[in-house]
Amino acid sequence: MSERVIPLADHRYAAALPRVPAAAVPPTGLLGDRLGRPLRDLRISVTDRCNFRCSYCMPKEVFDKAYTFLPQSSLLSFEEITRTARLFVAHGVQKLRLTGGEPLLRKHLEVLIGMLSELRTPDGQPLDLTLTTNGSVLAKKAQALKDAGLQRVTVSLDALDDAIFRRMNDVDFPVAEVLEGIAEAQRVGLGPIKVNMVVKRGTNDDQIVAMARHFKGTPVVLRFIEYMDVGATNGWRMDEVLPSADVVARIHAQFPLEAIEANVTGETAERWRYRDGSGEIGVISSVTQAFCHDCNRARLSTEGKLFLCLFATNGHDLRALLRGGYTDEQIAGAIGLIWQGREDRYSELRGAAGAEVGLGDGQRRVEMHYIGG
Repeated sequence: MSERVIPLADHRYAAALPRVPAAAVPPTGLLGDRLGRPLRDLRISVTDRCNFRCSYCMPKEVFDKAYTFLPQSSLLSFEEITRTARLFVAHGVQKLRLTGGEPLLRKHLEVLIGMLSELRTPDGQPLDLTLTTNGSVLAKKAQALKDAGLQRVTVSLDALDDAIFRRMNDVDFPVAEVLEGIAEAQRVGLGPIKVNMVVKRGTNDDQIVAMARHFKGTPVVLRFIEYMDVGATNGWRMDEVLPSADVVARIHAQFPLEAIEANVTGETAERWRYRDGSGEIGVISSVTQAFCHDCNRARLSTEGKLFLCLFATNGHDLRALLRGGYTDEQIAGAIGLIWQGREDRYSELRGAAGAEVGLGDGQRRVEMHYIGG
């Protein structure tokens, strides 16, 4: 069997792939990593750009006018993204989530959605095709996204109070326009809609009950995310983390809750419903209650690096294979080999150690805007 050396792209987050024989791990839909975790969810970043400058993701003092984003030629084309997604689906992926940066800043994104919506699992089932957005242009694009084949959206919204929201997005963007986007997404049928709130103690935790009250009794599922130590630019501190248990307690004191089962294995959110039947909330507790043990997500960066963990320091260069004359069989084999070697569980290790772990000399975790959430 012939063997080729996988080229290494020059990038701060790149890591060399192993020497990969053709069809090293052919797709069977039953791929598992070293901890027995299957591959079911692929998150695809379509741009590293965003029009917000949220402090926990793209702080303005780092991502200023002088910051250099990726040139268009470095981004995967829609055809390359679709080809890669098809190979992941052959390995068992059932869900595709488009992320950014802000994915709706990618021109003609509805064309990509149309291409991805045509993909099917090996048994002929459509994929779960969704997108995460800050909602800033959702009102304008919701209908086109729906018409192209997008099924649902998740909207990031960190406060209802306009002054707090403007301060957190740091570009003076009004909360009313995000709420308008959510309403329009509901109108065109992009649901069930999820709204994600990143909670920072002392910054927006006074918005927890207000957010719950606003979305209670609607089809929207509100989820609260612990402030995470993603990347190296957001100045993360443990004392700014409000544990999800405290979030649940605050809401429960106003609107009694009861725990409910997860929808699917590997779901990131712990689910709670209102006892009066008026909806549900979720909490994502990557810091205080790690869920690495059943994580089934892979992440594809804007320029085609495959990351196996949100807290990874290195990515595997799939773009080099896509543009290097490799066959689908060879690329699928490389993907399979990479996933089989996966043993990432950063959050569990951090929780056990009580501090940051897994960073060697000169290593740097990938930034949120580059890899998506």
